[in-house]
Order: sequence, then structure tokens, then C-alpha cells
Amino acid sequence: MEEKNILQEITPLEEHDFMYVADRHKAYYDFPLHRHELFELNFVEHGAGCERIVGDSVEEIGDYDLVLITSPNLEHMWGQGVCKNDDIHEITIQFTIDFHKDRIFDTNPMQSVKKMFCRAERGLSFPLSAIMTIYPRLLKLSQIKEGFYAMMELFQILYELSKFDDARELSSSSFARVQPNTESRRVAKVKEYITSHYIEEIRLEQLSAMVSMSPTAFSRFFKLRTGKTLAEYIVDIRLGHAARKLIDTNEPVSQICFSCGFNTLTNFNRLFKKRKGCSPTEFREKYAKTKVIV
Repeated sequence: MEEKNILQEITPLEEHDFMYVADRHKAYYDFPLHRHELFELNFVEHGAGCERIVGDSVEEIGDYDLVLITSPNLEHMWGQGVCKNDDIHEITIQFTIDFHKDRIFDTNPMQSVKKMFCRAERGLSFPLSAIMTIYPRLLKLSQIKEGFYAMMELFQILYELSKFDDARELSSSSFARVQPNTESRRVAKVKEYITSHYIEEIRLEQLSAMVSMSPTAFSRFFKLRTGKTLAEYIVDIRLGHAARKLIDTNEPVSQICFSCGFNTLTNFNRLFKKRKGCSPTEFREKYAKTKVIV
């Protein structure tokens, strides 16, 4: 997959921060395929049927899922898939470590952790026995107020996980590899453009010209290949980014509206309620999460 297909996520950590913990309950997944510089340990509870993509690995997860990713080049996402549960519990831990240069990882006590980090460059999925071992620690991590103790708790979690040799590598590479092969190149080209320019005004005539088709022919072609009209697809992309901002930031709803490509607040509120079943403000309140930065 080309660079522009994958969202480069801007993580909330600043220069002297070590770790970010987000503990949330959600009704669905709608964050696009992405990657970031930080390591990530992602836990999902009651998410049976969700689709997990890590590099070139695409799997349907069970009721519990725990994955460690340590490569900045490895794209990943958890998608809704066929999950019907409207109360998915997710804990995402992002942290910064340079285990290739930090000499502490060459010491005997840290050998198993270093080995795990190396394997996790391809994404590492842990068995249920490992998840249940560290489950109580995961649940309390976002409640620890002092940064030092939160950091030590994470290291204990990582050490316990490193004991499980039956953790499974997911991707065949630590680099981005996912390439949609069921869509035509023309549809893929248009999707790439929308992903990169969703904030801007996007016109049918502009996109159809990109793929050398008439507007009418391209409209039929796009609907046939995606199951959505072009307008519906663009709105869904914009609403996905808006929903993420409502959860992850304190930006005013009006600011999110315009920064995600909507022209009026009234139209944004109407479309959001139609697609999500509640207003942007109600959505933010419903999916408020515990966030900790140390």
C-alpha cells in the first residue's frame, strides 16, 4: 500500500511524556487504517466479530483481544466487522521506548521483554491465558495517579506478557503491506484522494476526470464497487474523523465540524445524528473515556 493510503496518527505525547492510556467503552469502530511512532498495546473486551488489520494480517477477533505493535511502519486498525455488541471495552496504551539503543534491554532481566518487542514489530497477538494473567493490571492502569507507579505497572504488564512464548506474530513484515485487491484501481485511486483531501470540497466531476470516466458512468461504477454513493462515502469518511475528534479531543463541536470538511454546523449535526443516532454532543458524553498521560 502506498504511503497516502495510511493515516499517520498524531499521538498526544509530548517530548518528556512516557505513556498515554485511553480506557473507553464504545458502540462501534470507525477510525481508519493508521500507524504512529509510538509502541501500542491494545486490549479489546466483548468485541467478538470485530475485524482486526495489522499489516497484511486480517482476522475476525473473539471476545477478548490483546495485540502489541512496536514498529512505526506497521499499519493497523480495529474495524466493526460483524460485531453486534454496542458496549465494546477498549484500553489503548501508547508508550515510547528505544529498546534497540537503551542498554537496560541488554541486561538479563529484560531479555524476554526485548525478544517480545522484536517479535511485536510484526504485531503480536496474545493468547487468552496471557490476557487473563494481566487483565486486573490493565483495568487499574488508567486509575493510577502517580506517573512513576503507572510506568512501573506497565513494565510489570509487559514482563508478564513476555513469558508467553505462544504469542503469535500477525504480519509477514513490519512494513505496511495491506493492499485492497477486490477493488478496481480506479476506485482505489479515488479513495486515496478522498482520504487525503476530505477536509476540502470534493466534486464528482473532479474525481471522475481523475479516472477518465464521465460523471454519470463513474457514479454508477463507484456505487457498484462500494455499495455507497460517492456522497455517502465522503460523508462517512468525514464523520469517522469527526467521531474520533469528539472522543479524543476537547475541541468545540463547531471547530470539529469545519475541520472535518462540513460547510455548516446545522448540516453536520443533521448528518451526524442520522448516521450515529445521536447528536455530536451526546456522542461525546456517551463515549467519554478515561485518559492518562505520564
